[in-house]
Amino acid sequence: MDETRQNVISITFLFLAALIWGFAFVAQRVGMDYVGPFFFNGVRFLLGALVLVPALLLTRRSRAARPRPAIPRHHVVIGCALLGVILFVSITLQQTALIYTTAGKAGLITGLYVVFVPLVGLFRGQRAGPMVWAGSVAAIAGLYLMSVTHGVALAPGDGLCLLSALGWAFQVQVVGWLAGKVDPLVVAVSQYAICAVLSLAIAAAVERVTLSGAMHAAWAIAYAGILSVGVAYTLQVIGQQHVAPAPAGIIMSLEAVFAAFGGWLILGETLSARGLAGAGLMLMGMVLSQLRRRRRRVPIP
Repeated sequence: MDETRQNVISITFLFLAALIWGFAFVAQRVGMDYVGPFFFNGVRFLLGALVLVPALLLTRRSRAARPRPAIPRHHVVIGCALLGVILFVSITLQQTALIYTTAGKAGLITGLYVVFVPLVGLFRGQRAGPMVWAGSVAAIAGLYLMSVTHGVALAPGDGLCLLSALGWAFQVQVVGWLAGKVDPLVVAVSQYAICAVLSLAIAAAVERVTLSGAMHAAWAIAYAGILSVGVAYTLQVIGQQHVAPAPAGIIMSLEAVFAAFGGWLILGETLSARGLAGAGLMLMGMVLSQLRRRRRRVPIP
């Protein structure tokens, strides 16, 4: 296959991943009408882990042949466990936020993690260039226009989404620490499984799940688990093999646009003129923060 055609296919895969992730916010929002956030996330990530298990088994030999730096086993265990906990906290905040805010706003605010990643990296000695700071200013201004309506307080759901985005940024940094040392499929399945176990354990303790509610939410859970976690992750991994990190990050930041579009198309959500201006600034901030970056972006369900 020639390089140009391969590049087009890879860009298409990344575009489809962003599309799936964006519409997943609609599924997550609908699911909250029937089941609690812990049950939704528990089943969702259990499905996501199960979808990736066949890929993990089928590619075992080829992956074992790839040279990787030696890393103590306990570092692998600690890293995967930490990722699972961070994923659990971040997705719980995001899913709970969808009880109080729209799918479109949740997608846009969550997308700010691409701005937070290099800022969190400052604590690891990583430098943030001028584009990152310009993107941060644009994103903060956009967040203010879209989510702050009284004084300087964020709306409850939007504030939870912002904390979730910060959690995703920390997750990216931990994955960056493990990158090249541990098989990415092992990392993915491990963190999804840990998140599923924690979520289902808490759901059993604090949530009342009915058969009727679970049946009504089944399509939303299936979409968020099988497509958003399993399929979109695979599309991203394949796509990023032939697309540089910076343009890949810009393509995948379209997730926020698709979330807003999906919320409007399916749920009838709208934004005021002020909100639209804020959304535009936030998207500008995401794109600016990706320019001249050379770090690999990792998958967010």
